[in-house]
Amino acid sequence: MSILKTMYSAASGLLAHAEAISVASDNIANVNTVGFKSQRARFEDVLGSTVAGAVDNQTSGQGVRLGGVHTVWTQGSMIGSRNNTDMAIQGDGFFVVQGAFDGVQNGKFYSRDGQFNINNTGMLVNTAGLQVQGYIADQDENISSTLSSLEIPLTKIVPPKQTDEIVIGANLSPQPSNEFIANFDKDDPENTSHFSTSVTVYDSLGVGHNVNVFFNQTATGSWEWNALANGAELADPANNANTREAEGNVILANGTITFDATTGLLDTESQTTQTFHFYNADPNMAISIDFGDSITTDGGTGLGGVTQFDASSSVSDIRQNGYASGALAGVNVDLDGKIVGTFTNGERRVLAAVALARFVNNDGLIRRDGGHYAASPDSGQALVGRAGTGGRGSIVGNNLEQSTVELAEQFVSVISYQRGFQANSRSISTADDLLQEAVNLKR
Repeated sequence: MSILKTMYSAASGLLAHAEAISVASDNIANVNTVGFKSQRARFEDVLGSTVAGAVDNQTSGQGVRLGGVHTVWTQGSMIGSRNNTDMAIQGDGFFVVQGAFDGVQNGKFYSRDGQFNINNTGMLVNTAGLQVQGYIADQDENISSTLSSLEIPLTKIVPPKQTDEIVIGANLSPQPSNEFIANFDKDDPENTSHFSTSVTVYDSLGVGHNVNVFFNQTATGSWEWNALANGAELADPANNANTREAEGNVILANGTITFDATTGLLDTESQTTQTFHFYNADPNMAISIDFGDSITTDGGTGLGGVTQFDASSSVSDIRQNGYASGALAGVNVDLDGKIVGTFTNGERRVLAAVALARFVNNDGLIRRDGGHYAASPDSGQALVGRAGTGGRGSIVGNNLEQSTVELAEQFVSVISYQRGFQANSRSISTADDLLQEAVNLKR
């Protein structure tokens, strides 16, 4: 190798190591960038021509160059976030965002950065204002298969649902025979019953009404029950439902329940229902009251609801399926990417699902500004679908994926590149000394 060739080879080393230091510096600068994937410099030698007369036709190198910058697609650790629209990907995949960015009009980009928020038009966007892509759910929570920008309806109202079923779980304490009550009096329910409980039901307008259920034992193992409402909340059927009924208790439903005399298990249940016609609401409202898994009536075990064991009377469970109207109060994200809205009436509804994209070759993606990537022929087409399907990772709500940069490793790389730079500069100094000696030979 000639002296001049030595200098040029060392100069290539200076350039390559300077670029490698730039890569490491970029990693260090992005140590706190959400979703950032660290990169590493890849060196490759520059091969020269075959040296004439060399043994085995050995070739002479002409130095080194930076063969490329490789992205390390390892999983970053999760960090909790107080923002309910922040998301992190656990596993393979990218969020899909769309909009005008980096000189591209209405293009699709891909990112691991899940710092999202809802803008003033209700669109879910990232920090660059690009719209997050996914699948919208309809009123029945059926998720569409068409990819679109996600709109979170901030003014969404859940309409009320009138109650049509009440489920009661309780234990009714057996009463001595001299305390049986054969005749229940709706005007004196406390003194003509053995036990009572109450439940709030909702009419077709979402107005809540208190319904009291009274139990009185009529014989050993036999009970009567009556569901009462306040007449002042009911329409007066004698006046075409245009006025309220007079105040006082009104029996809206009643029936009987019986128990197995030896085991205390629920044997049979029956119900006679009148119309639950609350004022200004649906006049045909009817409510089924279920006391559990009765042996004879339902063919069950008798343990699923009301029992008659030797214990004090108490309620263990009471549920009804109606609710008032409610406004959107907040959103949460499930592992499968579903965005679930929480409403002021306690209801939870699926509003949308976030899409994820994966690629055959992540290394073929083109890096853009702001943690965005663009597809290329080397990466292949984006395979877009629901989280948790087709090899795509899951989505973790209220979390962000941290940068994969390891500071200690990057500082070691910087030191290594610095020493390489110094060694190449020493080669140039040595070659320069040799040239100077060659010039001095004439003296």
